[in-house]
Amino acid sequence: MPGAATFDVCHPGLALRAVLLVQGVLALVTLSTVNSAAEWGGRQAAMAFAGVAGTLLWLVPLCAVQTGLARLPAPGRVAAVLLLGAAAAGLAWWPLWWAGLAGPVHGLRIAGVLLSGAAFAALLWAWLELRARLADPANARARLAELQSRIRPHFLFNALNTALALVRLDPERAERVLEGLAQLFRVALADVGASVTLAEEIDLARRYLEIEEVRYGARLQVAWQIDPRVNSARVPPLVLQPLVENAVRHGIEPAAEGGQVRITARVRRGQVELLVSNTVSAEPGSPASPGHGMALHNVRERLRLLHDVAAECTVSQEGGLFLARIVLPLP
Repeated sequence: MPGAATFDVCHPGLALRAVLLVQGVLALVTLSTVNSAAEWGGRQAAMAFAGVAGTLLWLVPLCAVQTGLARLPAPGRVAAVLLLGAAAAGLAWWPLWWAGLAGPVHGLRIAGVLLSGAAFAALLWAWLELRARLADPANARARLAELQSRIRPHFLFNALNTALALVRLDPERAERVLEGLAQLFRVALADVGASVTLAEEIDLARRYLEIEEVRYGARLQVAWQIDPRVNSARVPPLVLQPLVENAVRHGIEPAAEGGQVRITARVRRGQVELLVSNTVSAEPGSPASPGHGMALHNVRERLRLLHDVAAECTVSQEGGLFLARIVLPLP
């Protein structure tokens, strides 16, 4: 079902934006009704409390009933959203009336508060609808980029050639290469949904690197450091494998002496931190920084679609290492 009913209203980043939007509107409305800055400051303090409380009182129940709300027909959804907005406004203003900060209570004022809450709910819902519609083409672009960068053709050909070379020399290793390749393509071609666990992504990256270790032999050194607490974190499908593949392609392949790829996943400051690092070749003519551009853009866009501002992806070069860093919310 298109529209805001399918958009994740439980995102912390979305709640922050909604609160700021309501605060901005209230500040402008208050400014147009006062005669001095001091008077505006006093009124705005009360309005700010009501705005924050009302927005959260609207968003939290909306998050709780999001699945059921999506099943309602469009008129029913709109009615539920407006009624919830009116109720949230009344509950947010009640402490101000009780404290004597909202003036005398009478029918017209109560009606005004309830209608204002419904109006703010309509404004926020329209913003969510617009945000959901804008996300659809972005999601399509991310999906296309994901399909284009999942498993590059050169890797397929190299892996098949490696397996063919091992068929007579070491049939068991050839079988393991083909099994790993089959698993990679099973995931690459499957529609696995919006997210998978980080444990699944790590397992897939291990299979990829096992194939590359057969190809590169001693030139490729792989180090893993995985904290089990990160396993349940949610990530877009095939978000780790492209970064690992780039680390091999741009860090190991150009270097005659090879190098190391290290994958670290840990809990840090209440978040999941995933690091993919590779050595950078110091040989003359080698690129100064590996080209993680397309994969990185793809990863960033899909992380934004899944976690909004709660996730980030950055790259840096420190000495002889190139680092790709992903930060995720801890489940």
